[in-house]
Amino acid sequence: VQLQASGGGTVQAGGSLRLSCAASGRTFSNNGMGWFRQAPGKEREFVAAISWNGGTPRYADSVKGRFTISRDYAGNTMFLQMNSLKPEDTAVYYCAASRRAYGSNWSGDYTYWAQGTQVTVSS
Repeated sequence: VQLQASGGGTVQAGGSLRLSCAASGRTFSNNGMGWFRQAPGKEREFVAAISWNGGTPRYADSVKGRFTISRDYAGNTMFLQMNSLKPEDTAVYYCAASRRAYGSNWSGDYTYWAQGTQVTVSS
């Protein structure tokens, strides 16, 4: 079972990126999924999460109104559309699958993690 995050890159402030998280080996159609990020010298923090049916999205206050989380119906792929990016969004972004049906903001609920994809926002 593997999760793979992709779509990171370097953009200027105000730009956009779309991250993808693809599952292989099994589906997570019954599991909540989420995105976390970790900036250099900081702890990993919650970004966004979504429930098994694509409902009840939740966001960190720092990204609310700029980021949108979604997932495909089959439950194999999750996305994070990031608009109006800021330099403080620079981090390694990780996607994860939860052991619960809903999307949680607590990393301890997540049992499968991707390797991460680097997002760098220049000012």
